[in-house]
Amino acid sequence: METMTSLLPVTRRGPLDPAAVAEIRALAAEAAAADGVAPLSENPLLHLTAEAGTVHLLVRAPRDDVDRQDVANPDGALAGYAQLDLGAPGSATAEMVVAPRFRRRGVGRVLLEAARGLAAEDGAGSPDGRQFSVWAHGDLPAARAFAASAGLAVVRELLFLSLDLSTLPADEGAPTPRGVSVRAFVPGQDEDDWRRANARAFAHHPEQGRITRRDLDARMAEPWFDAAGFLLAERDGVLLGSVWTKVHPADATHEAAGEIYVVGVDPDAQGLGLGGALIRQGLEHLAGRGIGTAILYCEADNEIALRAYARLGFARAGVDVQFG
Repeated sequence: METMTSLLPVTRRGPLDPAAVAEIRALAAEAAAADGVAPLSENPLLHLTAEAGTVHLLVRAPRDDVDRQDVANPDGALAGYAQLDLGAPGSATAEMVVAPRFRRRGVGRVLLEAARGLAAEDGAGSPDGRQFSVWAHGDLPAARAFAASAGLAVVRELLFLSLDLSTLPADEGAPTPRGVSVRAFVPGQDEDDWRRANARAFAHHPEQGRITRRDLDARMAEPWFDAAGFLLAERDGVLLGSVWTKVHPADATHEAAGEIYVVGVDPDAQGLGLGGALIRQGLEHLAGRGIGTAILYCEADNEIALRAYARLGFARAGVDVQFG
């Protein structure tokens, strides 16, 4: 089959126009239907329209493919898309997707090498440059083979865990610590306090620890946001921790699921058992909404958290892999 390695990606920075956003979302949906797993995570989708430290790379099919495949699009069918996140000091992280009909034609390699080159160029002024990595969601065999052929090895694994909420054990061992009260997040009041506490809780986390007010506002503007499922734990008016839940609606292939989206405890409040109590309250909130399945993501090397989740009945259901 004819390759497309001679094509150069179109590179854009800043928010994309609505037409480009719609194309990329349609491409991601097409790939998800083919692969059974979404190719892009939440952050890249939100950053399509954000003033974030990201670079967008788009590869379009050559003219002869346009004539056969997408005559309605004079610019050419979107064959592949990659997003390069340059917002974290010292690192450059990419996510990418190739349209199923244009795979095995070099589109992925074009996107990968272009993203690598931009990362190297952007980090040229620092002594250690930027550490480049790329996510593969679902850990599909084709992604493993592609990464190996590009000289990339696994540097991080993010486990996807699930729990049948009907089997949630009665647990008297995770009470709310004495003097701590839990309430729902209040939009317009709690944003800055939550961000400060979250930054402390995730000071060393490559993504969660650098959520900006704009990032938070973007999530609160999403259709799934529900302040009642965003629980804050306080003592004497000081925010100590939180659990944020997210409901994924049912679709043609999946039932509705409730996610423990973010759970964090301020370092000064660790050791109180607050994290376990918050997770429990988050799960009970989801069960109270009639959700049957709970999900969450956990770093594969976080053995303490994995043991705690296993005690609640969570089991591994998938994995996302970062190659670098």
